[in-house]
Amino acid sequence: MTSKLTLLFPVFAILASVLAFFYNSEFSTLKPFIIPLLAMVMFAMGLTLTLTDFKAATKQPMLIGLVLAIQFFFMPLFAWIIAASLSLPTELFIGLILVGSSAGGTASNVICFLAKGNVALSILMTLSSTLCATVLMPVLTYLYLDQSIPVPIGAMMQSIMMMVFLPVLAGTLINTWFAAYLHPVQNLLPIISSLSIITIIAIIVALNHDNLLMISIPIIIAVMLHNILGLTVGYQIPKLLHYDQRTCRTLAIEVGMQNSGLSVALAIKYFSITAALPGALFSIWHNLSGSILASFWQGNHPASPPNKL
Repeated sequence: MTSKLTLLFPVFAILASVLAFFYNSEFSTLKPFIIPLLAMVMFAMGLTLTLTDFKAATKQPMLIGLVLAIQFFFMPLFAWIIAASLSLPTELFIGLILVGSSAGGTASNVICFLAKGNVALSILMTLSSTLCATVLMPVLTYLYLDQSIPVPIGAMMQSIMMMVFLPVLAGTLINTWFAAYLHPVQNLLPIISSLSIITIIAIIVALNHDNLLMISIPIIIAVMLHNILGLTVGYQIPKLLHYDQRTCRTLAIEVGMQNSGLSVALAIKYFSITAALPGALFSIWHNLSGSILASFWQGNHPASPPNKL
């Protein structure tokens, strides 16, 4: 029953998005619940992990380096190519570059969990890319936009600590020490996480209602292409390097799902509301595309043979 419900996750996410668009004022009032809901999802993820999982993930620095190389090379490059090919107006061009230059988003950890990827590795990758973004994002914005933008590292790391690391750590410690008592509830964790993420997606749609009314077909195509190319290259490169299926899924999700919230904040602060549109749309689309991908992958839990690299 739980498996069937989680497989229908994308359908419920789309229905919730449509509902939130038409009843945006009601859903917008739920904004204060975004952080608690995300923290709850992270705690649920932690309840499926042990300290051994994190120890194993820290022994794969080459993998973390690989995802950083893919993310910070291909995502801004794809953004530039797509924006130039579609002849996007300057402000939308800027917004897409900001999305491409961002670090991995915390939503990637949730989608990785639902897709049965390596969650511990995903979390370490997100933390690593966030740290690297403090140096690389100003460099990349200067390279592609001829303007260097400072990244609020303090606020970003505080958010990740409060919303991701501490809830996951709490859940992991509880599962490590009291695993025998948690078996009855662990089957419910995916459905609890799915319902929480569906609610978060709906709130994000409601909050971006006015922005969505301004969005044109070219920027919709640009954002969808950008995300799909990121997911594709994030999967295919580790596959070519003979990594196992679970690792390929993890890297695909980490590369394809950007910290679009950061790009929105920077666009508004340094450019304009219009420049924030690609990030606003990306924050909705990558959750939907990630949900669909997670649903597709959920039916088959891949084996995890040792990596060749």
